[in-house]
Amino acid sequence: MGDTLEFNEIYQEVKGSWNDGRLRFSKQNVVYKSSKTGKVDNIPAAELSLAQWRRVCLGHGIKLSTSTGHIYKYDGFRDTDFEKISEFFKANYSVELTEKDMCVKGWNWGTAKFSGPLLSFDVNDNTAFEIPLANVSQCATGKNEVTLEFHQNDDTEVSLMEVRFYVPPSQADERQDPVEAFAQNVLSKADVIQATGDAVCIFKELQCLTPRGRYDIRIYPTFLHLHGKTFDYKIPYTTVLRLFLLPHKDQRQMFFVISLDPPIKQGQTRYHFLILLFSKEETINLSLNMSEDDVERRFEGKLSKNMSGSLYEMVSRVMKALVNRKITVPGNFQGHSGAQCITCSYKASSGLLYPLERGFIYVHKPPVHLRFEEISCVNFARGTTTTRSFDFEIETKQGNQYTFSSIEREEYGKLFDFVNAKKLNIKNRGFKEGMKGNIDEYSDSDEDQHDAYLERMKAEGKIREEGNDSDESDSGSDESFNPGEEDDDIAEEYDSKASASDSSDEAGSGSEEDSPKKKKVKKPKVVKEKKERKPRKEKKQKDTGGPKRPMTAYMLWLNSSRERIKSENPGISVTEISKKAGEMWRQLGKDEKEEWETKAGEARRQYDIALKEYKESGGESSISKKEAKKSGGKKEEKKRKSSGGDRERERGGGGGNESFKSKEFIDTSEESSSDSDHKSKSKKTTKKKKKESDEEEEAASSPASSEEESD
Repeated sequence: MGDTLEFNEIYQEVKGSWNDGRLRFSKQNVVYKSSKTGKVDNIPAAELSLAQWRRVCLGHGIKLSTSTGHIYKYDGFRDTDFEKISEFFKANYSVELTEKDMCVKGWNWGTAKFSGPLLSFDVNDNTAFEIPLANVSQCATGKNEVTLEFHQNDDTEVSLMEVRFYVPPSQADERQDPVEAFAQNVLSKADVIQATGDAVCIFKELQCLTPRGRYDIRIYPTFLHLHGKTFDYKIPYTTVLRLFLLPHKDQRQMFFVISLDPPIKQGQTRYHFLILLFSKEETINLSLNMSEDDVERRFEGKLSKNMSGSLYEMVSRVMKALVNRKITVPGNFQGHSGAQCITCSYKASSGLLYPLERGFIYVHKPPVHLRFEEISCVNFARGTTTTRSFDFEIETKQGNQYTFSSIEREEYGKLFDFVNAKKLNIKNRGFKEGMKGNIDEYSDSDEDQHDAYLERMKAEGKIREEGNDSDESDSGSDESFNPGEEDDDIAEEYDSKASASDSSDEAGSGSEEDSPKKKKVKKPKVVKEKKERKPRKEKKQKDTGGPKRPMTAYMLWLNSSRERIKSENPGISVTEISKKAGEMWRQLGKDEKEEWETKAGEARRQYDIALKEYKESGGESSISKKEAKKSGGKKEEKKRKSSGGDRERERGGGGGNESFKSKEFIDTSEESSSDSDHKSKSKKTTKKKKKESDEEEEAASSPASSEEESD
């Protein structure tokens, strides 16, 4: 038989729910640690008074009773565990592990027995069920019945709200009412909080973030009373799981966090954490409502009757002494700004994440506490909104995921080192380890990742821009279109250099009036008069005969170091050489860079001298003359073409030549895709030709009439 016995996946009954954990029997004590909350129950071996082996719903279980009146129930054992546990108890605890049968008849009448902190209901001397009186929150009496109400556990799917016992009248003892006697037995052990007596001390108007408001905190020997304008909370010290004292990032305020299990309730809302906010500058003189002897006997030097100091120190000191729990403070972690926390966002709210020695705590909305033991892995993810931040994801062994987003990328190196030192499983270690401690590499690593969505958006934007450029004239005509304008106005704004697509649109506008039966008719578009374009600036020709520009300090260093980089990294590509060189240049010290900057400055001075001599010798002026000659030739050619076109138009108008193309000719010369358009064009051409022939006849007849008048 060894010194210890350990069992995994053992369940503890807590207010109707089964919480799994680990149970260890040693010579000195019995220790149970909950996997869910991390709470540890330590039962000294000397206090064990009773041990029972029972058949329960999850196999077999053990019920342990102590001399102090506490009851502990653990289930999940196998049949074969009975022998070794029984021998261990006899050898180390001097307690016999007895087998106890439970009644499964389902009868609802029997005998109620009060045994210490338990109310057992027996049928034929076998226990049917047991009620821990510590779970009773209210006890109400009637004529012949007693009603018990219970503290609720939010983790259970089904909760027991109340139990009613019918108590028949007793014929033997008429001096005492059996109902009242039953109620007194319940109330003597029940966890019914009653504010009897004076408070040990009172803290007035403390700022509370969760639940929000200003509360007076009254400290009683067994519970904490939060008294606000709207709500009152009575918190037993037995429900306090942990205490945290956390400095704010501004170094002027302090958070005092009380972790509660079970939580306090306000309607359907549950508060698992009580968060108080203090100013470091606020002080208090505190006097306990106890005699000095009582203070010394009760707190053993942890507190004194009269104390003074910062308000947050007094509250934390009193709570530590009454709850008998250690206060957790941040460890050695220090962020980029020097604070012991990191600014981030969780869900919709911004808050502070504190890396502790044994876990993480996020303050404050909603508060989250994650122990390293329950963390499965962590992940560093790229920020969803910007590359200036990243996300820190934590996944628990229960499958829950917590994402703390919008963390500044400067915090990455510190957080990575902390997580690595705590030996947590980093999900994407291979991808992110290369950028540890280097801010520039962080941004480079993000840019190197191929983002298919981003590439597709860029391609679509490029196509859209090209489409906008080609349809620029159409968009202008849509904006300036006025349905009330006449054809004469359109003719005035007509530009003879319009594109074929615009002229075809105008041809469609002419067919709109001539063919009213057509259902779908393209709306006419008015082409704006094009503004005169400024002459394009001639591109300056490169002077090949001038001195060569000097290289920068980086390029001088790169030319001297390129072969060395190739030899140190065989098989490296040209782009990788540039990237590697950039990293090496950034890591160079100030003195090393100064050497190359001096060489670059000397090269610049030599270039300035050579350029000055080159200009004095007339090297640059020859280039400017060539440019002037070239631009002058282009202008002359353009002028010659335009004047030739004007003369052509003049000859066409005077001699009846058809080379001059009027607006009507352009409209009718274009081929249409529909028959109706073709007919409308031919009609319009016929009308115009008839009009022109009439004008010619009139012009021919007018000189004859004038000669007759003169005669």
